[in-house]
Amino acid sequence: MPLNFGTKDCILTCQCDKILSAEAKVNEWIEMERMMAKPILAIVGRPNVGKSTLFNTLAGEKISIVEDYPGVTRDRIYADVTWLNHSFSIIDTGGIEMDSKDEMLLHMREQANIAIDTADVILFLVDVRQGLVDADYSVADMLRRCGKPVILVVNKVDNFEKYMPDVYEFYNLGIGEPYPVSASSKLGIGDMLDAVLDNFEKGTLEEEEDERPKIAIVGKPNAGKSSLINKLIGESRVIVSDIAGTTRDAVDTEIVHDGVEYVFIDTAGLRRKSKVKEAIERYSIIRTVAAVERADVVILMIDATEGVTEQDAKIAGISHDRGKGMIIAVNKWDAVEKDNNSVKEYTKKVRDILSFAPYAEIIFISALTGQRTQKLFDHIDTVIQNHTMRIQTGVLNEILTEAVALHQPPTDKGKRLKLFYMTQVGIKPPTFVLFVNNKELMHFSYTRYIENRIRDTFGFSGTPIRIYIRERKERE
Repeated sequence: MPLNFGTKDCILTCQCDKILSAEAKVNEWIEMERMMAKPILAIVGRPNVGKSTLFNTLAGEKISIVEDYPGVTRDRIYADVTWLNHSFSIIDTGGIEMDSKDEMLLHMREQANIAIDTADVILFLVDVRQGLVDADYSVADMLRRCGKPVILVVNKVDNFEKYMPDVYEFYNLGIGEPYPVSASSKLGIGDMLDAVLDNFEKGTLEEEEDERPKIAIVGKPNAGKSSLINKLIGESRVIVSDIAGTTRDAVDTEIVHDGVEYVFIDTAGLRRKSKVKEAIERYSIIRTVAAVERADVVILMIDATEGVTEQDAKIAGISHDRGKGMIIAVNKWDAVEKDNNSVKEYTKKVRDILSFAPYAEIIFISALTGQRTQKLFDHIDTVIQNHTMRIQTGVLNEILTEAVALHQPPTDKGKRLKLFYMTQVGIKPPTFVLFVNNKELMHFSYTRYIENRIRDTFGFSGTPIRIYIRERKERE
């Protein structure tokens, strides 16, 4: 099928091995990119063993505050890490002092306990220079009772030949093989991460794959998330209170509608960081992120009486960045004074603030009265269908040809962008690769134009679209 781009016709044939090879590589790359459900690794240990230094080394930037005295890290900090094409999240915690009565140290120990409960794998960090101390035994006893995989890591081993005899001493903790590392010098990190991945994979193999649609309900505290689930299920399965922040963890609820079984994930509300004071609520944030990552569709609950806010945009951004289908449920609509233009005006406000997600479905509901709550299932089914939609390559390139004819690609210093070929390489979200002659000529506005033409033709309501630009020579 010839594609006309002005000066020359590019005729694509099935025998073009180079393009097929490029597609295979891109397919593999995109598949890695869309590994959304990230496991969680928590770094724990007593104070001043180098947890924050290791966290910063793994994160690739200086996120945690690092000082040479104990107790500096007081709040949980988390980041995403990729090792050997596997992505996971890491949590930095304050030091654990088992016998201390100091209020701050008790607070830090509570955070560490929540991190342990949240994580899939625990990284237990000790200090080779201080040697094995009683506090390490206390932490080891606590970790043995948690039932999670624990990896023992001996830090500050800057010279393996010198410190290895001291590393062997940590076998006495009964945790298993100690992995020697130097977080500051980045020594031994690879072997440690290999052990982390092995434990993640063991946990993955133990879990049965659940094909039921999963819907995460997110939003600010007291937006009505738990009330919505209770209304949908017809009984009070989730604690509902007027006190913001009642839901501390992500709770799964099974709901059957018209013979289809759905899993709804209720999550703790996300506040601004400046308003987050409780350690438990801090860890609720990463639990919410984890809930979004394992969901197919995210319902963002907005309190109609408060209006859409910047914080709502940040929460929606979590879903958008992870490529999830999105429904915006404007709750408490029964409590708003309305006229004939209320829906239109409110919709415009939502679109303006959440401009990065124009695809999101919007529905006005009342979890209290049940107004339009059952229509949510129609929206959910539509979003799931669009989130998994596939388009044949021939049809896709016909749309591409028409789009280019209507709006010529940009030029720069006499060089014109040429679009050779487009193919879909993934779903959840629908992901496309566009082959061009020069990536630098592909301005984001033209990429958005191509996306809009695809949406005009196929809809894709409720789901983001990913378009990756791939460069190849014209002779290929």
